[in-house]
Amino acid sequence: MLLETGNTATALLYQFAPLVLIIVLMYFILIRPQKKKEKEVQKMRSSLEIGDEITTIGGIIGRVVSMKEDTIVIETGSDRSKMRLARWAIQSNNTPHEAEAAPAKPTAEKPEK
Repeated sequence: MLLETGNTATALLYQFAPLVLIIVLMYFILIRPQKKKEKEVQKMRSSLEIGDEITTIGGIIGRVVSMKEDTIVIETGSDRSKMRLARWAIQSNNTPHEAEAAPAKPTAEKPEK
């Protein structure tokens, strides 16, 4: 009787182990990279500056004229027409910026005496 209970528990463990493994793999393959990408996009949207050239999710290219908390105004085309957009509608920032968070260059350490 005791031997059968041990076999049942082991069989149950072997039955659910692949399911748990699949869930863990799905997290590392799908969910984690998506969250990382969302953080990068949010950082890009929050670091916009006036004068940056942007592309919207609809493919409109323009230059940022003014910004508010959740909206921006861009200027498009040669006729300088202005459009007000939500920040979430920005797909990319086409203006190259120098890396503000660039790692500091290592300094030469003084040898200890």
